Amino acid sequence: MHSLQSLHTFALPSRCRELVRIEVPEQLTHIDFDTPFFILGEGSNCIFLEDFHGTVVLVANRGIEVTETELHYTVKAGAGENWHQLVLKLLDMGIGGLENLALIPGTVGAAPVQNIGAYGVELADVFDSLTGYNIDTKAFETLDKVACQFGYRDSTFKGALQGRFVITQVVLKLPKQWRPVLNYGPLKDLVGQSVNAKDVAERVMQIRRSKLPDPNVCANAGSFFKNPVVSKETARKLCEQYADMPVYPVSELTVKLAAGWLIEQAGLKGHRIGGIRVYDKQALVLVNDQQGRGTELLNMIAYIQQAVSEKFAIALIPEVRLVAQQGEWVQGDNYG
Repeated sequence: MHSLQSLHTFALPSRCRELVRIEVPEQLTHIDFDTPFFILGEGSNCIFLEDFHGTVVLVANRGIEVTETELHYTVKAGAGENWHQLVLKLLDMGIGGLENLALIPGTVGAAPVQNIGAYGVELADVFDSLTGYNIDTKAFETLDKVACQFGYRDSTFKGALQGRFVITQVVLKLPKQWRPVLNYGPLKDLVGQSVNAKDVAERVMQIRRSKLPDPNVCANAGSFFKNPVVSKETARKLCEQYADMPVYPVSELTVKLAAGWLIEQAGLKGHRIGGIRVYDKQALVLVNDQQGRGTELLNMIAYIQQAVSEKFAIALIPEVRLVAQQGEWVQGDNYG
């Protein structure tokens, strides 16, 4: 058995039967995917609830290549590259476009799975294509943006291709005509100022560091729940009761609510169950600060969901992927 505690940032004590580190994509052709397996990057958006009875495939292939046309930069990055380090490298090269996504933990290969996003920008906004290994066809394939079916914190890799496709390279397309995106939350303070991409990145990093604990210091998996998307009518009724409730536009018919605000208003900041605690600076974050257990985490999730549902009639859904003995766990499954 191989310990997984240091391979996922929530750091629950857990192990797996086999651990395979992928340095070259072709290694994937030699793995037996007929037995239980889980694809892992830096473990910042998944939590192993208990020992995993299978093979963990650690994607660690590296490499960054930048080419350009008259209008765009094309960035090809290996799936094992650290996302934040890629953002910083491009900024140092004078290439903007990813600055709103600075300091998001995890690998480049994990970014499309979640369609990572922050401060008004999503990966889908800068995405061109990706390459990966299709487990069913036993061949490497390239998928464009349409094929990836991006949605809010969603993609085909959480749907039809979940557990059937291993991303090995991501291609981004960044316009040379840079325009800051400053219409979301605290970044509005920069509107009207003369800023460059590094300035925006610095502000984003400052904000994130003030709200989110460093997983190297305090074990956590970042934002734990998805921000719920509701109808404008539902939001309007809630705003009549809670005038200061944050609301963000999504479409003509829907808006997004702040899950952290809902949890805080339910009075759960600092709430503890065993070794699991709601972070006192940002209620959207759960932390493992006393050698917590998977059962305690599941109890905390259910407690938060019930409290928010009773107060607001809003259902919260975990953004973090939970892994049990045989694979990914979803609510309603038996545990253990």
